[in-house]
Amino acid sequence: MFRFVGEQRVQASELALTGPTLRVRIPRSDDAPALFREACDPRVTRWFSWGPYESVSEARDYLERLPGERQRGVQLDLVVEHLQAGPIGISGFSDIARRDRRATIGTWLGHAWWGRGANREVKALMCHLGFELLGLERIGSYTNVAHERSQRALERLGFEREGVLRAYHRHGEQTLDVAVFGLLRSTWERGLLHDLPVVVTGEPPALFVSGAGGASLPPERPIRSSDGG
Repeated sequence: MFRFVGEQRVQASELALTGPTLRVRIPRSDDAPALFREACDPRVTRWFSWGPYESVSEARDYLERLPGERQRGVQLDLVVEHLQAGPIGISGFSDIARRDRRATIGTWLGHAWWGRGANREVKALMCHLGFELLGLERIGSYTNVAHERSQRALERLGFEREGVLRAYHRHGEQTLDVAVFGLLRSTWERGLLHDLPVVVTGEPPALFVSGAGGASLPPERPIRSSDGG
């Protein structure tokens, strides 16, 4: 069974959040070519510990491991889909601590979508997911201390810079410092990301919802870098 949202069909049982121009949804295997097209650009992956993609098989391998990560409650990555142009990137939650009601967000978008408001809309959709559907109280983000564009973007969206973790992340043989940012539910409720209209389809996986089935919580995992946000 399908519903039509934003001129595209969405499987009724599939988690999806749709805004004015973008949707975040559960990834599918046929997203691989579009993700490869965007992530083969070294400008997109410059600040990450992976990429750029050299073949579509790398995108397929990434997509194939996501169902297992969702089933284990490890990571909730969603495809960012433009309602007219199709998939343009990824945004997801990692370091999910249901007991403490926090998670870390990481996002990448194709270069053609930089500076066009896409990051703001994605973060608004993901914050709605995190705070309204998952019951989080805090969403954090890490970014390389030299990645000034990412830091400015996070601050414009209401994230507060909270400090620097030294020698926290490795890219190849390099050990890098990362800046830590955080957005609290109370700040989000008063901020610009809260006002975006959102249509929700489906339900988030239960393992990611704070307060649901507490007896079966997965073990806490060490915090790791979001590779930029």
